[in-house]
Amino acid sequence: MRTLVLSVTVVALLALGASQALARPSTPAARTVVVAMHDPGCHWFVSDGKFVKSLTTVGPIKLANFDEATLIVAGPSGVKHDAVGKLLALAPGTYHITMVGQAPDDNHLKLVVR
Repeated sequence: MRTLVLSVTVVALLALGASQALARPSTPAARTVVVAMHDPGCHWFVSDGKFVKSLTTVGPIKLANFDEATLIVAGPSGVKHDAVGKLLALAPGTYHITMVGQAPDDNHLKLVVR
């Protein structure tokens, strides 16, 4: 009887471990896209160690603002503001990003989230 209980317990623990190992989260983890200050042009996306003005990525994403002022993010759901040091969650769509009080010759960023 003791070996039967032990065998059933071992099988149950193995089944539980296998189901946890194969489980997937119900929603994909959000990636972080960084906007940082860099001259010339003031603000840029940082992607793979390079500074770029346009970026295409797979969503959902979180936009991290490491620029010197609040970012204005215009997209499919309207205009949102991303304060310095904060994260802004973005769903799939095309976004145009500028900085509050930005000079006319500063970069206008384009982010496409698929």
